[in-house]
Amino acid sequence: MKKTAVFLFTAIVLFACKNEQKQEAPKITVTSIDTTTVRKHLYTLASDEMEGRGTGTPGIEKAAQYIEGEFKRIGLKTYANLKEYRQTFTFTHRRSKKEITAFNIIGVLEGKSRKEEYVVVSAHYDHLGIRKTAGQKDSIYNGADDDASGTSAVLALAEYFTKKNANERTIIFVAFTAEEMGLIGSTHFGKNVDASKFVAGINIEMIGKESKFGPKTAWLTGFERSDFGKIIQKNLKGTGYALHPDPFPTFNLFFRSDNASLARLGIPSHTFSTGPIDVDVHYHKVSDAPETLNVSNITETIKAIAKGTESIINGKDTPTRVVLEERKK
Repeated sequence: MKKTAVFLFTAIVLFACKNEQKQEAPKITVTSIDTTTVRKHLYTLASDEMEGRGTGTPGIEKAAQYIEGEFKRIGLKTYANLKEYRQTFTFTHRRSKKEITAFNIIGVLEGKSRKEEYVVVSAHYDHLGIRKTAGQKDSIYNGADDDASGTSAVLALAEYFTKKNANERTIIFVAFTAEEMGLIGSTHFGKNVDASKFVAGINIEMIGKESKFGPKTAWLTGFERSDFGKIIQKNLKGTGYALHPDPFPTFNLFFRSDNASLARLGIPSHTFSTGPIDVDVHYHKVSDAPETLNVSNITETIKAIAKGTESIINGKDTPTRVVLEERKK
C-alpha cells in the first residue's frame, strides 16, 4: 500500500508540473500597448502642473521626475557611466545669455546577442514654458502634441520592449531636453557617442492628430536619405497601417527635430510624425492641449512604430547610413 501511495503521489506531482509548463506566460504583442496608459502619460506630461516644461524651469523638473519614475518602474538601466537616468549639462542661452542647467533622461534596455549595437528611441520632453501675452488669459504652453505625444510613445515603447524581452540589440530610450532651443539636448548626447555602434535613431514628434494621408498613417522625415523607411514599410505590410515619406519638403523637417543631431553623425536617424504642420492651428500655441488630440491615433501610431522597427531591434535588418547632402534630381 505504501508503494502504491508513493507512486500515486509522484504521478500527481509530475502531472501538475507538466500542466504548469503548458501554462506559459502570455505572448507580448503590440496589442498590449493600450490607450489607457498612453492617455495617462499624455495628460500628465501636458498638464498645467508641468508649466509648459520650459528648459531650466521647475515645470520641466516635474516632467523629468515623472519620466525617471516610469523608467525605474519599467526596469530600465542607466546609460553608460551615469549613476542615474539624468544626463546633466549646462549651456548658455543664446538670447538671455544666462547659464541653464538641463538634463536628458536616458534609460537602457540591454540587448542579448548584439548588445554593443545600439538603437535610439527618442522624443523631446521640453516645450515653451509659461509666456504671458497681452490679451491672452492662458499663459501655459502645455505642448501636448509637441511633444508630450512623442514622449508618451517613448514610455509606452520602453514598457512594451521590456516586457517582450526579445531585443537582440540594445535600445536606448531618451527624452531629450532643449529641443525647442535648437536641438541642444540631442546635440549634447551625440558629442561622446561612437556613431559606428549606433544602428538607427527612432525619433517621434507630434503624433496626436490624423495625418494628411488618412487614418492609420504616419510619415517619416528624410525618407529618401536611407532605407530605414523602406524597412518600416516592409514590416507594416498587412497590418492596415501605412508609412509615407514626409509630405512637407519645404518645411525642412528632417533637420528640425532631434533626429538631426544623430543623423549628422551618419546614423540613420529619422522622425515619425502624423502632424498636419501646414494647417495646424495649435502648433506652438497655448491651445496645444491634450483635449485637442486623438489618443487612439497616438496609440495606433505607437503600435505601428513597435511593429515597424521590430526587425531592426531584433538585428534582422540594418538600415543604410544616412545621406546628408541633397540628392541630385
